[in-house]
Amino acid sequence: MPNYRRAFVPGGMYFFTVKTERNAPVFAEIFSVRLLGEIFREAIVQWQFTIEAVVLLPDHLHAIWSLPTGDADYSRRWAWIKKEFTKRYLASGGTEQWVSSSRQQYRRRGVWQRKFWEHALRDEDDFLRHFDYIHWNPVKHGYVNCPSAWPHSSFHRWVAKGVYPPGWGCRDHSAPLPQDLEDTGE
Repeated sequence: MPNYRRAFVPGGMYFFTVKTERNAPVFAEIFSVRLLGEIFREAIVQWQFTIEAVVLLPDHLHAIWSLPTGDADYSRRWAWIKKEFTKRYLASGGTEQWVSSSRQQYRRRGVWQRKFWEHALRDEDDFLRHFDYIHWNPVKHGYVNCPSAWPHSSFHRWVAKGVYPPGWGCRDHSAPLPQDLEDTGE
């Protein structure tokens, strides 16, 4: 069994990939999207961190978080977010039909895969590469032709702030495409 080692950088910035159990399309339903947003807002109030960028696809999400000075406990935040979402989602009629027999045998209910992938961002170039990757992800997966067409993304906030032009990352030839967007943990 692999020995997972987490990178803990107090006050750092982290890129995350978090997936649903068996890649279930939990977030294809607007109810689930809104519920997760509510839980994120509660977590931010409780633990004072910033979501710099986020994209939510039907079966996974990517995010960049900034943690407060001296704090590296992103695992506790993710555990709480995943637990709260699962409780509320199932209590309101969400399905867990994709839960494996081993999970059922050990009475582990869940909407999420147990693990998540994190990467401590090393410098501004690393941040920008992951920032672009997050916003281009719906295009990468073929859901839309332009990041601006995907509603569940922080892309719109960054367009409003002038960081991206509205046509950034489109698959047509008139808009600039992101460069060097390597796969970062899916």
